[in-house]
Amino acid sequence: MIKMPVEKSDVTVIGAGIIGICCAIFLQEQGFKVTLVDRDPPVMGASKGNAGHFATEQVLPLASPQLLWQLPSILLNPLGPVAIQWRYIFKIMPWWLRFLRQMSKRKYQQNSQGIAALNNNALVIYQELLSRTGLKGLIRSQGSMLVFETQRAYLSYLKQLEVMQAHGVQYELMSGAQVLKSEPALNTNIKAGIFFSDTWHTINPSQFATQLFNYFRRAGGQFKHAEVLELTRKHNDRQQGIKIKTTMGKSWWVPRVVLATGAWSKPWVYQLTGKKIPLDTERGYHLHLQGLQNVISIPITSGERKFIMTPMSEGLRLAGTVEFAGLSLPPNMRRAKMLLPHAQALLPGLPEQKISASQCWMGCRPSLPDSLPIIDEDEGVYFAFGHQHLGLTQAAITALLVSQLVTRQRSEIDLSPYRLSRF
Repeated sequence: MIKMPVEKSDVTVIGAGIIGICCAIFLQEQGFKVTLVDRDPPVMGASKGNAGHFATEQVLPLASPQLLWQLPSILLNPLGPVAIQWRYIFKIMPWWLRFLRQMSKRKYQQNSQGIAALNNNALVIYQELLSRTGLKGLIRSQGSMLVFETQRAYLSYLKQLEVMQAHGVQYELMSGAQVLKSEPALNTNIKAGIFFSDTWHTINPSQFATQLFNYFRRAGGQFKHAEVLELTRKHNDRQQGIKIKTTMGKSWWVPRVVLATGAWSKPWVYQLTGKKIPLDTERGYHLHLQGLQNVISIPITSGERKFIMTPMSEGLRLAGTVEFAGLSLPPNMRRAKMLLPHAQALLPGLPEQKISASQCWMGCRPSLPDSLPIIDEDEGVYFAFGHQHLGLTQAAITALLVSQLVTRQRSEIDLSPYRLSRF
């Protein structure tokens, strides 16, 4: 009998996005030898192309009672804020049925509490991480703003603020004049705004995550650029742990695995646990406008248009919208390009733009029907995925919770809302 080689690490983290990188750092700081594995170079996908907004104010799940009556009109618009590619309709139907069941008042409140518990701890843990890694220069902590072009939309949103306030979200109501005084480049038709003081943004999401990865490597962390083909769990007298088979041409055993594989996590969970989870993909788009980094000073979201503008070191990033189309269908870059007229409506002074393919981006965000991630363990396998559009926001707190699971410490917060067993 040939003995399988054992990897010289205590934990293998699969997935080198912002969640996996943060998990690797926190575990490494607990004294573990950690290896990161990814089929792509580090910091690709959503970790590279996100809006750069640490959105701690976003404590409301996507499945809300208010959304139910808006769904027909929203979904009939292929370029609306939420869309489903027609070729994907039948595949997404089971997910949507579960999603609709999350719209009850009781579920909505429970899910809001689960999101808020992570968000309320997110920046405190990040602050400690940034102090250790020296990356504060890539962060701006000036807050963010939500603006409205109609009084009707503003008054409607005020009802949601009651829920947000109950979960500790700090905000300041602003008149249109106050908004324009703060951000004079905005259109004079802005009727009102809401300023969220306890939010951050990064001026370069890709560089931010890359420098965290470099910190991990400098501290002795290993990275394997390989695609995982198979994960097998085995317990016997000779070997215990998880066998990892990759495109590197050999298999090895590790005692612990962290699954931080984002939107690609579903088959791995089934392979390791036999459990089918309702994980699907919110495909997000961005359009990057070079040379416009000083037009606005903080992230600004449109209440009506459902997109965000973030000032970055290399320009102005327009991001947002939700598209359900799975992992394999080609991107619809019209959804990226449509963000430009929305931005021009809010920022009438924007120069005319000729959009190139390099300015458009699409990434896959892992989404579960209740808008909560899975943070859990199962006999040497640790789960850290499903953060939908809050992966950047919740990466550090997730990593802390995973490290506490691995070391059998008391968790920072109650983990029951994020258990795998809820499905």
